[in-house]
Amino acid sequence: MYVVIPARYASTRLPGKALADLCGKPLLQWVYERACESRADHVVVATDDERIRTAAEAFGAQVCMTSPEHQSGTDRIAEVIETLGLADDEIVVNLQGDEPLMPPALLNQVADTLATHVDAVMATVGHVITNERDYHDPHVVKLVTDAAGYALYFSRASIPWHRDALSGGKTPPAPGHRHIGLYAYRAGFVKDYARWPQSPLEQAESLEQLRVLWHGKRIAVCEAEELPGPGVDTPEDLERVQKILAAG
Repeated sequence: MYVVIPARYASTRLPGKALADLCGKPLLQWVYERACESRADHVVVATDDERIRTAAEAFGAQVCMTSPEHQSGTDRIAEVIETLGLADDEIVVNLQGDEPLMPPALLNQVADTLATHVDAVMATVGHVITNERDYHDPHVVKLVTDAAGYALYFSRASIPWHRDALSGGKTPPAPGHRHIGLYAYRAGFVKDYARWPQSPLEQAESLEQLRVLWHGKRIAVCEAEELPGPGVDTPEDLERVQKILAAG
């Protein structure tokens, strides 16, 4: 099992966030340390920026330099797979570089889910939404699955739409599932993924996993056994995570 952490320097809402100070360490180092606490045999930071490379190597990480032209973290991981010459059946977990509170157990869980679903090319994680605010928030990605636990669709919209309850102004009995942006892939599949153009659904929702469903491939979904803490997208997020770590 490999864990690959895509890390860019550019960020619209928090430039240089991978190297932002978080309780005396770069944010990226916290993410790397969480990955090292999982069952991963190898943890690799994938970046196109020399500043990130220098910082990551300083705290002992293996770094793979990649092209700055990639449009998604999965595309960046495809280059890592090619560079490292990974076998097609190797399981690769994509851990985003702004998730310093991701439980290591969740990395193991998503990898195990893929390993036990041989007809899936990819696995990811969800959990039950417990309030209507998140259900209607376009920044919260929702997912629906079939009876066997494979993804049917991901959306920023409120899915499934509980017609009777919501048209009557009532709270739906179970608003739906939130998607956690943690993925496991088989290395051979990622090479195929990177060759596919962006799909219309992916472009509409700005969700790269929809490229997989567009091409008729299966994504296995597991129910998170442990929920992650907040990720970091904004200065306010950074301050909130700082307080959590300082208290913990």
